[in-house]
Amino acid sequence: MSFRTTSTSVDYVEDVSPGSGALPPRAWYASSDARSLSLNGSWRFRLSPTVDAEDDSFAEPGFDADGWAEVAVPGHWVLQGDGAFGAPIYTNHLYPFPVDPPRVPTENPTGDHLRFFDLPEGWPALSEGGAVLRFDGVESCARVWLNGTDIGEFKGSRLPHEFAVGHLLKPSGNVLAVRVHQWSAGSYLEDQDQWWLPGIFRDVTLLHRPAGSVLDFFVHASYDHVGGLGTLRVDSDVDGRVTVPALDIDVATGEPVTVAVEPWTAETPRLYDGELVTEGERVPLRIGFRTVVLEDGLIKVNGRAILFKGVNRHEWHPERGRALDLETMREDVLLMKRHNLNAVRTSHYPPHPAFLDLCDEYGLWVIDECDLETHGFTEQNWRDNPVDDERWTPALLDRAARMVERDKNHPSVVMWSLGNECGTGRGLTAMAEWIHGRDGSRLVHYEGDWDCRDTDVYSRMYADHAETERIGQGLDGGTQKRRGLPFIQCEYGHAMGNGPGGLADYQRLFEAHDRIQGGFIWEWIDHGVTHAELGFAYGGDFGEELHDGNFVCDGLVFPDRRPSPGLVEFKKVIEPVRIEGDGVAGTVRVRNAHDFADLSSLAFEWSYQVDGETVESGPLAVPALAAGESAEVKLPQPPAGGSGGEAQWTVRALLAEDTGWGRKGHQVAWAQLPVLERPLPSVAPSDRPTASEKLITLGPASFDVRTGALKTIGGVDVTGLRLDVWRAPTDNDAGAAWQPDLRYGLLWRKYGLHRMRHRLDAVEAGEDALTVRTRVAPAAWEIGLNTVYRWTSDGTRLKLTVSVTPDGDWTVPLPRLGIRFGLSSADAVQWYGGGPGEGYPDTKSASMLGRWHASVDELQTPYVRPQENGARPDVRWAELGGLRIDGDPEFWFTARRWTSEQLDAAEHLTDLEAGDTVWVNLDHGQMGIGSQSCGPGALPQYHLLARPAEFSFVFSATR
Repeated sequence: MSFRTTSTSVDYVEDVSPGSGALPPRAWYASSDARSLSLNGSWRFRLSPTVDAEDDSFAEPGFDADGWAEVAVPGHWVLQGDGAFGAPIYTNHLYPFPVDPPRVPTENPTGDHLRFFDLPEGWPALSEGGAVLRFDGVESCARVWLNGTDIGEFKGSRLPHEFAVGHLLKPSGNVLAVRVHQWSAGSYLEDQDQWWLPGIFRDVTLLHRPAGSVLDFFVHASYDHVGGLGTLRVDSDVDGRVTVPALDIDVATGEPVTVAVEPWTAETPRLYDGELVTEGERVPLRIGFRTVVLEDGLIKVNGRAILFKGVNRHEWHPERGRALDLETMREDVLLMKRHNLNAVRTSHYPPHPAFLDLCDEYGLWVIDECDLETHGFTEQNWRDNPVDDERWTPALLDRAARMVERDKNHPSVVMWSLGNECGTGRGLTAMAEWIHGRDGSRLVHYEGDWDCRDTDVYSRMYADHAETERIGQGLDGGTQKRRGLPFIQCEYGHAMGNGPGGLADYQRLFEAHDRIQGGFIWEWIDHGVTHAELGFAYGGDFGEELHDGNFVCDGLVFPDRRPSPGLVEFKKVIEPVRIEGDGVAGTVRVRNAHDFADLSSLAFEWSYQVDGETVESGPLAVPALAAGESAEVKLPQPPAGGSGGEAQWTVRALLAEDTGWGRKGHQVAWAQLPVLERPLPSVAPSDRPTASEKLITLGPASFDVRTGALKTIGGVDVTGLRLDVWRAPTDNDAGAAWQPDLRYGLLWRKYGLHRMRHRLDAVEAGEDALTVRTRVAPAAWEIGLNTVYRWTSDGTRLKLTVSVTPDGDWTVPLPRLGIRFGLSSADAVQWYGGGPGEGYPDTKSASMLGRWHASVDELQTPYVRPQENGARPDVRWAELGGLRIDGDPEFWFTARRWTSEQLDAAEHLTDLEAGDTVWVNLDHGQMGIGSQSCGPGALPQYHLLARPAEFSFVFSATR
C-alpha cells in the first residue's frame, strides 16, 4: 500500500498568475491630509527551509512569537543575522535553481514576518472610510494576513501591491503577518543580473482612505513648443478640482486648460505645484509640462531631438542591498547631476517611487523598465520562455500595469521599457499594445526586439564602435520600420573594474550622427556587499553553488558611492559645454552642447600655467549662448614673465551660483590649450664608468660589476630595475567568455608575459656610458625582446636610455612597456603630468595636465577585485623616495607597495599587504583598456604593439 499526499495551501507559490486579493494598480502619491502609518521597523522573524515547514498559525492573533528573531523592514533577511538567515546569491543570468517552469525547489527559504501595531491617536474612526495596506516591494512571493484573515498573495518583487483592510483593523492589537518565499514562479521573471535577496525590502504603509478620497488619477501635461503653451488635464476616478496657483488654474478634473508655461526638461526641470481636491482628500501635484514624440525618425521632447548621456541604475547599498532610504537615493541623483549625466534607465525594474520624484525635481530623463527578465532561458535557446507562453501573459500584463499606473504622473519618465533580455514573444507584444493604449504620451522601449515590432526605438547593447557608426549612417539594414527609427545604446561602456575605455570614441559617434541618440553606461554602482574579512564581497564569497564572481561589480561608483575614475572620465566625455581653440593664437571656441539650456547659469574663467603652475588667472566673458550655438572668444595676452617652460591655457566653465545640485564654482567643463612645448631633459655624457671589485660607479650611481644592475642613485637604494611588460590584468583585459574578440588577458598568460625571464648578454663599460645588453623572453616560446640599457651621466644626473627590439613573431600586443624598480623608502609623491586620477590610453580624457601631490597609498584605485590601476599619464617628471625622474618622452607613472604579481594574485583588497618596498613603474606605453568584460575590446589605435621602441629617463637625487 502506498500513500501520496499533496499540499494545496502553498500552490500559489508555483502559480503563474500574479496573485490574488490585491487592489488594481494606481498612481503612487502622498496625501496632504489623509492619515498614514509606516509599518517599517523591527519585525519578528522566523526562517523555515521550505514553503510548508510551518503551519499558518503564526498569523492568528495571540500567537506567541517571543522566541522569534527580529529583522529590519525594509530589509533582506540574508543581509541580517550575521549569516544565521542564509546568504546572498549572485548570478548574472543562470537561474540558481533547476529550470522547470513554473516549478521551484522544495528547498525554498521562507521567512515568516510579524508586525504588531496599534492605530495612532487621532486615526479616524473605523467607520469613517476605509484603509489600504501597501507593500512597495517584496522578493519574490508573499502571502499576507491581517488579524488572522488571509487577504491575498502576490508576486512582482519590485512593484507595489495594495490590499483593502479597513474592515479588518482594530484600534489596538493589530497583527500583520507576512510569509515571504525566496523562490516562486515569479522568480523565472526576475533573472536580472543582481544578487538574489529575499525579504520585504521596500516600505510597508497603512493608508487611511476617507470617503470621497482620490482613488487614481492621471496628470496629462503637454507642451506646445511653437506657442510656448502648456495644456493640463487631470483625469480622476473621483470628481474634483485641480488648482495650480502659479498659473491661475482652477478647473474641474477631466477639463483641459491651456496657458503659457515654462516647459520641463532634464536641463530645466520646471515643476509647478498644484493640488487635486476631491470631497474627501487633497493630493499635492508636481506638474511638469513636456511632450515626447517620435518625429522625423528621432526622439523629440518639446520639439527638439535629445541626446541621452545616461547610466543604468540598479538599486544598491552595500549593507542594506536594495533597501534604500531617501538620502541614499538623493545622493545618487546629486552625483549624477554633478557628473553631467542627464538620463537613467531603471535597470531592470521600476525603482523606489521616491527616486522618480528626485528625477522630476533635479532633472533626469528616465527610461522606466518593467520588473521582467527571463535571461536564463537563453541556455536552452529560449525554449519554454514565459514571455512566449500565453499562460504567463496575465502576469506580464499585471507587471506592465503596476509600473505604468504607479509612475505615470512623473514628467521625468519619457519611455516605458518592457523589460530586459527576455528574448521575444507574444507576451511582450501584449504588454506593448496595452502600454501604447494606456499612455500615448510616451515611447515604448525594449532592447531584445531587433525588428522593432513592438518598440518605438531601435535599441541595442554593446554594439561596437564600427557597428554603431554603420547604424548612424543608416547602413545597418534590418526591417523598413527599424531603418526609420532612432538608435540608442541601452547598455554600453561596461564599467567593470578599471575602465570603461573608449567612451570618448563612442561619444564622437553619438554626436556625429543624428540618428544615434546616445546611450546608457552599464552601470551605476558596484554591488559589493560589506564584509568584515573581505572588505567588499562579490559572487562566490558566500559559497554559492553557481555564481558569476565580480561581474556584479561593474559600476561607475564604488559600493560606498565614491566615484570611480570611470565616472570622472564619463563626466569629461559628456560635458555639456565644448571648449576648443588655439592656445598660440589665444582664441577659444565655446559651443553650448545642451539640448535646451542656455549658458546663463555658467561663469567662465581662464588660467595660464607654466610648467604646471598657474601664473595668472581671470574671468572670461562668454555670451549666454542658446543650446547648439557657438562663439569665438579672445583670451588675454599671455602674462608677462610667463615663459621659459611648457605653457598652456586652461579654460573652465563653472556654476555661477548655487543650484539645487551643485555649489557655486562647481566645474562643469574644461579644456587645456597648449602654447609652448616643454624643453626635453638632456644630460651631457661627461662622466666615465669606473669599476672596482664589486661596483661600477657612474656619476651619482653605483651598479653591480658583474650584472650591471643599478644599486644606488645619490645614496638612494634602488632594487631590481629592469624592463617590465606585465600588468595585473583588468576585468576588461580578461574579457568575457562570450566575446568574439581576442581576449588579450588570457593570451598574455598563454604566452607567459607574466613570467618573463631576463637573460644577461653583456655588461660593457665604455668611455662615456655603461651598456647592459639583455634578452627578455618567456619560457616555452621563441618570442622575446632584445633590450639594451644605456647609462650616461654628467656627474650629477643619471640618464637611462632603453632600447627594445622585438624578436620572433609577436601576435599579441603588450600589456605595458617600461621599467620597474623598487625603492626601500617612499611615501609622498609629486608629479607634473596628467592627474589628479589615473588614466590609460583610452581613459584619459579627464586627465588634466598640472602639478599634483599624493601619497603612495592615495595613488591606488580600490577596485573591488584588485587589478592594474593607478597609472598617471603624460608625466613629465615625478618625485618620490629621494629621487626625481624626468622622462623623454612623457611616460606613465605608477607606484605601489606591492608588485604587479602580488596585485594579480589578489582576489580582494584585503589580500594586499604592504611590503617594505615601493615598486615604481615608468612606462613608455600601456595597452588600452576597452570594455571587453561585456563590450568591445580596446580599439586598434590603443593597442601597444610589440615593435622597436626607445625611451629615456633622467634620474637625480633630491636629498
